[in-house]
Amino acid sequence: MTQFRQDGTPQPRSFLRMLATKRFLARLILLAEQFLPRALAPVSLVLLFLSAGWLGLFRLAPFWLHVVVLLAFVAGLFLALLPLTRIRWPDIGEADRMLEDRNQLPHQAIRVQDDAPATEGAFGTALWREHQARMARLVHGLGTGLPRPDVARHDPFALRAVPILLACVAFAYSYSNRAGLVSDAFRLPERQATAADIRIDAWVTPPAYTGRAPIFLTGREDTAAADKQAAITVPQFSDVTVRITGPGQETQVSYADSGSPQPTIIPAAAGKQSSEQPAGTEATGTAPNGARNHLFKITRDGTLSVAGQRWNFKIIPDSVPGIAFDGAPRPTANASLEISFLAHDDYGISQAWAEIKPLDDPAASARPLYPPPEYRLDLPRRNPREAKGTTSRNLSEHPLSGKRVEITLVARDAAGQEGRSVPEEMVLPARRFFEPLAAAVAEQRQVFALDANQLPRAIDLNDALTLYPEETIPNLTHFLLIQSARTRMELARNDDMLRDAADHLWEIALGIEDGDLSLAERRLRDAQQALSDALERNASDEEIARLMQELRQAMQEYMRALAEQAAKNPAIAANPDLNNVLRQQDLEKMMDQIENLARSGARDQARQLLSELQRMMNNLQAGRMQQGGEQNSAMRQQMDKLGQLMQQQQQLMDETFKLDQALRDRMQRGDPLQGEDNELFGQDMPQDPGQQGDPNGQPNPLDDMTAEQLKEALKQLREQQEALGKQLGELQKGLEELGIKPGKGFGQAGREMKDAAGALGQGQGERAVGSQGRALQALREGAQDMMNQMQAQGQGPGPGQGVPQYGQNGRDPLGRRQQNAGPDFGNQVKVPDEIDTQRARQILDAIRRKLGDNLSPEVERQYLERLLDMR
Repeated sequence: MTQFRQDGTPQPRSFLRMLATKRFLARLILLAEQFLPRALAPVSLVLLFLSAGWLGLFRLAPFWLHVVVLLAFVAGLFLALLPLTRIRWPDIGEADRMLEDRNQLPHQAIRVQDDAPATEGAFGTALWREHQARMARLVHGLGTGLPRPDVARHDPFALRAVPILLACVAFAYSYSNRAGLVSDAFRLPERQATAADIRIDAWVTPPAYTGRAPIFLTGREDTAAADKQAAITVPQFSDVTVRITGPGQETQVSYADSGSPQPTIIPAAAGKQSSEQPAGTEATGTAPNGARNHLFKITRDGTLSVAGQRWNFKIIPDSVPGIAFDGAPRPTANASLEISFLAHDDYGISQAWAEIKPLDDPAASARPLYPPPEYRLDLPRRNPREAKGTTSRNLSEHPLSGKRVEITLVARDAAGQEGRSVPEEMVLPARRFFEPLAAAVAEQRQVFALDANQLPRAIDLNDALTLYPEETIPNLTHFLLIQSARTRMELARNDDMLRDAADHLWEIALGIEDGDLSLAERRLRDAQQALSDALERNASDEEIARLMQELRQAMQEYMRALAEQAAKNPAIAANPDLNNVLRQQDLEKMMDQIENLARSGARDQARQLLSELQRMMNNLQAGRMQQGGEQNSAMRQQMDKLGQLMQQQQQLMDETFKLDQALRDRMQRGDPLQGEDNELFGQDMPQDPGQQGDPNGQPNPLDDMTAEQLKEALKQLREQQEALGKQLGELQKGLEELGIKPGKGFGQAGREMKDAAGALGQGQGERAVGSQGRALQALREGAQDMMNQMQAQGQGPGPGQGVPQYGQNGRDPLGRRQQNAGPDFGNQVKVPDEIDTQRARQILDAIRRKLGDNLSPEVERQYLERLLDMR
């Protein structure tokens, strides 16, 4: 329906709807400006009421104060709401004035739409309509804006911020520990006041070795619904602590195991000092402030109940550690026992050792003087979850050496649980005496050390040994020492004196065998063990430095004694295979590394490096010549021949490959000369190592050869290949004469060499390279089979003979290749040392700097990126 102005002219509907909307919004803004100042007081009163409830005022206040405060809030709220009754709905005129005022409209642009001119006439009417139309266009861009209640005029001191801040603090306080609720205002306060006299704090402390943080039970949001919530998962052997503070009757604390009909009552701790109690104070069940501590160790699933509150627990079982042999136990060159092991535990292994028990049943009345030998395993780091290592200990001094024993590995975790391996049986390594007199003295000692009741028999053996001293004991000092040992055995009245006599006999045997060398070796072993124990217990830096100095002195004495014995025995110095002696500077460098690691706090790495040093010294050829000299020398010659044959075959294969690649390049380009290549790409182009030519920029002789010349060069290699085949046949005959049966690998290698020679005769380089590669692989297999046969016959460097293989590449911890490890069969991998890694880093840095140079040609940039493997 069309509406008309006061002058009778119609108004558009869209304009009227727009104007009505803006007037309605303006009336809402005016209403809000009336409401907000008047709502300031009731809103502040509501916030103060909420703050009182959250802070626990209604829970702690006595009944009369509770009622008075509640009535005061109700009365105050009623009075604060009275000004809201004076709010009225603004009329249209007020809305029009607000819109014109805020939008700064001239000439009353809104109210003029409803006015009429005071004069009549066609010109006046037209002029008035034009004025209304112009004012209507201004109305289209009106904006109401936001309410302007001018609250600051009603609250000049900004007191309105106080209730807001108080409500935020009260809410945070109540949310953290549920100190109070708004609903407390409408409850009777007697029950709450009684409950507030007792405070209960409960928490669970997992074992320290798990590395988990304590779990606080009280103050949780789900305390009231503990029965409905999921069980709290804690590690096994966790300690639960319940502290009850406040006067009143004794509060019962109990723990009910799942499946147990009766719960366990947890009494207040007596005779134990709480972790919160100051050190030096007497531990009692009740603390000075009236707190009572209840302690309990959780071993099974169950429920903890305290004053109507309950917490369900589900434990994470602590599994028993596992340990196993990583290969059979084996002896070393100096009669040490070397054990490799694998161990694991869910939280970490604290200790590991080997139990050694004799297999032979002793007599019923046997009385051994020494307990079973102790053998502690060296863990790679403190409390490892996965451990793999090798430990070497010299047990040759124990009377059980040379006897059959059963060895069981045992691992223990921080909880005290022990895991055991499958037992292994072996003969405990014994010191080998080459001097018959020394062996006889050691036998006397072993007889009564294993059974003190056999002392008379040991004395008889001593008498038999000295029956003809002029024939059996040429050294007068040795005779006097043996006689003094007999006197000690006769005068022994207890086990301590017997042990002293046994130790004296052992020192005599070592002195007869090696002189000062054995004593120096013993002092070195004691110094190594003392340093290892100090590193394990985290000794001070001063003690570590002192023990390192003792180790250095013991090492110098041992190396000096070793050199003196080598000088007395010319056969050792003349035989390079047996003269496997470490240099003093190498040992000093290794000990410096141990000391630096220990000082820097890397005690675990220092212990591991010390263990490697012990293994090296245990396997050092201490001037003891190996048996079977001529047989081993002949075998060594055959091994050296095999190594040379494999090196020559490798060199021939490399040469064949180069010729074949050059030939293929010529045939693909159809250009026998290299000169045209330089014209295609330019003389200044950087040369890619993957292309033809020497990577160092030197000219390659193959570049000037034509395709026919390259093919002829391939044919000339046939004679070299046939010569290598003949060498292999002679090597097989030599092995058969030494009792070694050539394996299938040598036969396969011979056939591949023959096929390679035929391919070379026809100028087929690719076929020849394939046969040569297969021949090399077959030679390696044959060499491995030969080594296995040698070890089975006791002719090769098997267990207890020579220096063992420390790594997969047959090198010792110093990175040197061992002299008795056999020839190089082409399967050794060199680990770069520190100088190599620094040089490689410098080269990479130089390449990256060159790539950052924007002036470098694009071709050079592509080559450098290929070097960095970026494309």
